[in-house]
Amino acid sequence: MADPGGGAVCNGTLHSQSEDSHSENCTENGTVREAQQNGNSNFYKPIVESFEEAPLYAVIFTYMGYGIGTLFGYLRDFLRNRGIEKCNAAVEREEQKDFVPLYQNFENFYTRNIYMRIRDNWNRPICSAPGALFDVMERVSDDYNWTFRFTGRIIKDVINMGSYNFLGLAAKYDESMRTVKDVLETYGLGVSSTRQEMGTLDKHKELEDLVAKFLNVEAAMVFGMGFATNSMNIPALVGKGCLILSDELNHASLVLGARLSGATIRIFKHNNMQSLEKLLRDAVIYGQPRTRRAWKKILILVEGIYSMEGSIVRLPQIVALKKKYKAYLYIDEAHSIGSVGPSGRGVVEFFGMDPRDVDVCMGTFTKSFGASGGYIAGRKDLVDYLRVHSHSAAYATSMSPPVAEQIIRSIKFIMGLDGTTQGLQRVQQLAKNTRYFRQRLKEMGFIIYGHEESPVVPLLLYMPAKLAAFARHLLKRKIGVVVVGFPATPLAEGRARFCVSAAHTQEMLDTVLEALDKMGDLLHAKYSRHRKSARPELYDETSFELED
Repeated sequence: MADPGGGAVCNGTLHSQSEDSHSENCTENGTVREAQQNGNSNFYKPIVESFEEAPLYAVIFTYMGYGIGTLFGYLRDFLRNRGIEKCNAAVEREEQKDFVPLYQNFENFYTRNIYMRIRDNWNRPICSAPGALFDVMERVSDDYNWTFRFTGRIIKDVINMGSYNFLGLAAKYDESMRTVKDVLETYGLGVSSTRQEMGTLDKHKELEDLVAKFLNVEAAMVFGMGFATNSMNIPALVGKGCLILSDELNHASLVLGARLSGATIRIFKHNNMQSLEKLLRDAVIYGQPRTRRAWKKILILVEGIYSMEGSIVRLPQIVALKKKYKAYLYIDEAHSIGSVGPSGRGVVEFFGMDPRDVDVCMGTFTKSFGASGGYIAGRKDLVDYLRVHSHSAAYATSMSPPVAEQIIRSIKFIMGLDGTTQGLQRVQQLAKNTRYFRQRLKEMGFIIYGHEESPVVPLLLYMPAKLAAFARHLLKRKIGVVVVGFPATPLAEGRARFCVSAAHTQEMLDTVLEALDKMGDLLHAKYSRHRKSARPELYDETSFELED
């Protein structure tokens, strides 16, 4: 059985608020509701999310397209092996033919034969700040995308619908950035040391205090890389004998951190509370395999906004389950901090929750704040523990001082500490732009995923050929988009992923929507029949078993 008191220690101690069983007032989007902490999660209004299923013909043609591509891939591999067609891929040297292969031929089959034909839609180099408009360096390929060459032409003023610049704070230099320039002149660019050695500056301490104040928690610690904030700190919190319950759509950084920890990992269906509760119940009843000892810790890993689905975590229900079963909660707010909530404080504020209900608050500065790095926030004893045991604190170079100052000025801007209300206005403008953009896409007949308040907007295209045509045609119209396919998404769920920004004007959004309307007709991509999705059976509370 699991320790009902949550007091067991494994690589340090997390302190849960599970013992708080009293009722408290919670505000959700301006509405005060009485939140009774008794495991009942029905006191919040239903989360409005869209996951419409694709027409059967679209699924059939998508799989047919991959099947035909696979057949031609094997044919071309045969021609390459016989020397009839030139092979541009990495191959083993002749003198190493008896060695264990360095390049796994079968694993690279997809990259070599399918991705390579459309890879001109990724890794596009830009040569300006990633604001609402940016400049793209034109490039062409003479060998079907194996190599590229630059033409020397710059595609000016492309509407940026792909960057995570939610509040428009990643912009060209202006007078408001003078403090960043001053810090650069005083401190230089690099720190050349880790936090545990000579790499803790007064700017880092100032930033950490400001982050804690912004999140309304006791303490915070900042790191130089967002991805490493997850992957290098989760192993410091849990280890062998601990159990991690991870959402099936969690980011790769969370997945890597969980694997590196050595803890047992079990996956629950995305945002499905029955699936999560079943795992929690079984963990409490049966304990560890073979020995049946109580788990040292049970840690639930979730995200605030899921970057490929645009969905928002069901935080009130997860907190209720976490308290009921005496587990710990780790939430990654990389995409939600700054972008949702009445004042941009993320999903905790969005649902009107108490920040103390979340044991480990994680987020990044790479999106809404226009900078880089990440943070861990929560109780002071948690943060003090990480200052000693975090792999990032011990081995990674500290955050660059000008970057720290950019984050400081961004947080002050959002909080209104700069003496203006422009930060709050941008948060409100982002919400307005998001609702407008999503609503118009639905009216046009596209299938879009996610929560109505999420600025990450996936538009389903399904077929790989349509992914390529979609991105290429839009770039010709001076619109930059991100298209995503397998293996980042399920095989038959290729999509375009738009990121709405507060910096987008009504005119920009209308220009994009007009182009999308025409592209939807050209590619026959308006699949919506306004049917409830079968896929988020993810969200069907009567079905919570993971598929094998």
